[in-house]
Amino acid sequence: MNSDSDLQIAGDILEVPHLLAPAREHPSTVAEFAGLARAVAADRAQWAPLVEYDATTRWYHRLRTGPGYEVWLLSWVPGQGSGAHDHGASTGVLTVLQGELTERNDRGARILGTGAQYVSVPGHVHEVVNDSLEPAVSLHVYFPGLTEMPMYGAGARTATAATARQDVSTA
Repeated sequence: MNSDSDLQIAGDILEVPHLLAPAREHPSTVAEFAGLARAVAADRAQWAPLVEYDATTRWYHRLRTGPGYEVWLLSWVPGQGSGAHDHGASTGVLTVLQGELTERNDRGARILGTGAQYVSVPGHVHEVVNDSLEPAVSLHVYFPGLTEMPMYGAGARTATAATARQDVSTA
């Protein structure tokens, strides 16, 4: 009987770089995009100096782009909301950086506090609102990059993409 183990024969796989898959330069899975959002959120010095608040509309700033994705920083004063919308063919990862936001969809509502993440799949209709008494800041990663954002009126959650559109950079 051979007592040699695979580890003794091949060595530690972590010590053999040519056997490992190369590290990806950019995210390509939902989990990797959620990880990207968490990494940006953790680097407060990267986003906090950019935040502005606008009493008349949600403020937004494109923070970063990469192959097939974009990262947006948004601020929300109390009472501001996105309106019911979807993200067309894009998947979105929303991360609350500061404060509290409420995400509403056909299943109900959920409160997202600082650090919470929410994934929205293509075609999923929802709205995000700051129902709290304090300003909020959120990070949004869209992949592929956001090219459309169909808006839906109250109760029109089955509307088609031909419904009125809003500037895609605002949600």
